[in-house]
Amino acid sequence: MTGYTMPKGFLWGGAVAAHQLEGAWNEDGKGMSVADVMTVGTATKPREITDGVIPGKNYPNHDAIDFYHHYKGDIKLMAEMGFKAFRTSIAWTRIFPKGDEKEPNEAGLKFYDDLFDECHKYGIEPVITLSHFEIPYHLVKEYGGFTNRKLIDYFVRFARVCFKRYKNKVKYWMTFNEIDNQSSFNNDFLMATNSGILFKNGMGDKEKEAAMYQAAHYELVASALAVKEGHKINPDFQIGCMINYSPVRPLTPSSDDVLLADKFEQRRDFFSDVHVNGEYPNAVEDYIERNGYRPDITEEDKIALKEGTVDYVGFSYYQSTTVSSKKVKPDELTDLQEAIVENPTLQRSDWGWEIDPEGLRISLNHLTDRYHKPLFIVENGIGIDETLKDGKVYDDERISYYQKHIQAIKTAVEHDGVDLMGYLAWSPIDFLSSHKEIRKRYGFVYVDRDFEDLKELKRYPKKSFYWYKKVIQSQGNDLENDIDY
Repeated sequence: MTGYTMPKGFLWGGAVAAHQLEGAWNEDGKGMSVADVMTVGTATKPREITDGVIPGKNYPNHDAIDFYHHYKGDIKLMAEMGFKAFRTSIAWTRIFPKGDEKEPNEAGLKFYDDLFDECHKYGIEPVITLSHFEIPYHLVKEYGGFTNRKLIDYFVRFARVCFKRYKNKVKYWMTFNEIDNQSSFNNDFLMATNSGILFKNGMGDKEKEAAMYQAAHYELVASALAVKEGHKINPDFQIGCMINYSPVRPLTPSSDDVLLADKFEQRRDFFSDVHVNGEYPNAVEDYIERNGYRPDITEEDKIALKEGTVDYVGFSYYQSTTVSSKKVKPDELTDLQEAIVENPTLQRSDWGWEIDPEGLRISLNHLTDRYHKPLFIVENGIGIDETLKDGKVYDDERISYYQKHIQAIKTAVEHDGVDLMGYLAWSPIDFLSSHKEIRKRYGFVYVDRDFEDLKELKRYPKKSFYWYKKVIQSQGNDLENDIDY
């Protein structure tokens, strides 16, 4: 690929989420979000979702890496790497502390004004997610999260305020982060973070699945209405959806395995189908009606979905998915997790995630063929347990991971005709892994803190920092690991 270059204006950069790095969880009028009631987890112990904040429990998001007070220095480090774009989220509870207020919190709005100004100072485009696993806890407790239609109005109000306030500072937006995660409706963490649903003890699969379809519908309507509002406020806005995409493979060439893979994708990818096409696909409509899950849907909802389709498809990519009909037959598929098996051809990370660079090229092709929209890789990265020694971190494993994945996207763009807007690494700086812990580090910059001790929260560029800087400078042409660190 001699002479290869990414498209003009390609958005190289990195991605984070507000609740994973900001800290300052109750400063300047910020309210409590669902992320603020989740305790620390480990590789073997899931995070506990508590009933409010309980004294004596460890809530790592309360401090995170204190980006709220360190953002100027952190943005400067991103600028040093040559970032063209920085993805973060607007914490809903900084703007509407409880979520259902009529007037926003000015202090919260000002923080993001200052943050976006700091980005623009260095020529960095903010890429903003409106809802990234941080629904106001009040909306969870008082309304049952997105199982309640009222949340459509509350979300649209929040979106409208953000669009108006930042109409000249933010061009790229996304509505709901990884909205398709909740297709795994038996995962309490995903249901709480995606939709603000806290299942009661003893609820069966059918009740949970029905709640998921209802919440998903309200979110899709809320997203569509927000897209429509955004385009009214600034026609130049680019507003996308955001999905966690993982191409699905059958374990064997058997017809049952192939059909199971198709059914799996139908049941998960309908979220982005509705975002892009403005209507539910037939397979999902049939499944919903056959199971008596018909969500509350109105003619007005259907019009909104049609009128509020997205401009691009943003997605995260971490791994591919392999399924086997020996675990569940295609026509018996309900809980998607029950169909998944380990792919014997792939390596796995320390946290058990499969490493599949070619899967990213496959994803880009699948999404291009399915949606015919510009694509935006807004998350891709690897979590590693790392040690700081003499102020340095030699993270060659991370560099190797990125080398292979960036090569895959280069091939997809050059040889497969993929229309790709940008590539945002997860992440520019160490923060809290949403599912687990601080020990699972993703960043190009090491942050010195652990479970219990915030230490001085000092920042240290890793070897990958200088490697990624070179990659951006070369427009992805130079991927060699020849850094003198």
